Amino acid sequence: MFFLLRKRHQSYTRITRQLDVNLRGRLTRALLWLLGLAGVHVVAMIVFEDLGLGDAIWLTLTTLTTVGYGDFSASTVPGRIATTFLLYFAGITLLAQLASDYIDYRLKQKEYMIKGLWRWRMKDHVLIINSPLNNPAVYFQRLVSQFRATKAFAETPILVLTDAFPEGLPSHLREMGVVHYHGESTDRNAIEAVTPEHARAIIVLARDEHSRISDSVTLDVLLRISNRCGDKLPYTVTECVDEDNRQRTEAAGANATLRPIRAYPEILVRSLVAPGAEKILENLFTHHDDHAMRFNVEVTDALWSDTACKLIKAGHGTLMAYVTDSGRVECHPAPDHRFNASALILMVREEAIPTEQDLRHCLQT
Repeated sequence: MFFLLRKRHQSYTRITRQLDVNLRGRLTRALLWLLGLAGVHVVAMIVFEDLGLGDAIWLTLTTLTTVGYGDFSASTVPGRIATTFLLYFAGITLLAQLASDYIDYRLKQKEYMIKGLWRWRMKDHVLIINSPLNNPAVYFQRLVSQFRATKAFAETPILVLTDAFPEGLPSHLREMGVVHYHGESTDRNAIEAVTPEHARAIIVLARDEHSRISDSVTLDVLLRISNRCGDKLPYTVTECVDEDNRQRTEAAGANATLRPIRAYPEILVRSLVAPGAEKILENLFTHHDDHAMRFNVEVTDALWSDTACKLIKAGHGTLMAYVTDSGRVECHPAPDHRFNASALILMVREEAIPTEQDLRHCLQT
């Protein structure tokens, strides 16, 4: 079934591109014929009406565009016959046909852009390859919102390579400055169309966040863009379902690899804005490596900077937030902030998790 759908897409793309080539060919031929007729008429006006080159061109243009200022006109019989056949019958008809074909071309061009069949030839853009299996429009809206809220990427164009929107991106995504190319991420022609070598950053999403087969697709995409970009591969972030495949994606050229977290696309943006921050954010979701823990330790009239330094020097972890008596969590206040707390939240190392008694002893000394 997948093979049939892919062949159908490739056939549709080939037909639409052929129509595009034919339409541009018609425009080119019509324009050349029109220029040829105009050139012959200019020569006729010079020979039959004894006009200079400038006046002959002016008369041809005003007649062809039906403006007709009346400052010059054909007065001899041969000149009038030439004007009638070259411009009135052939030229004006050809000009109308040219205008009609141009309008058709522009409409077809707009349709190609909406349906993802247009090659954008972008530079310094964010290239997103693949889309989530479920609710891709909602996911992209949240992801792009985070890009637009970040100063470094607020005005950066975003190009998505996906087969999820055959009838075009939702209007709210297009209004946010997102365009797409409709195609398979493993298709060589599709990779070529989105110009990864000119991108500012590349994000390769997992097709299915629950299937390890997605990692195979991701690795294939990485190899394709690496071969195309060579040593100039832009900063690339990938999603990896199987933890064991992280080293493989990094060996294939990825600068950062994340687990697919569909509820928080903000982590992807952080990985581009502050490379390395994605490791800290990922650890907050797991119980491996460094992770956050809550300790029910009461603190009275303490200075934030002193408390944080004591805990770090004792090797108990990094103070991230405290919990007030009312249960409100205050994150990372100013260094000179004084506080009372019913509990502390620390980032601790897995191999050195302190006890609440350790914390009380540390803060009392």
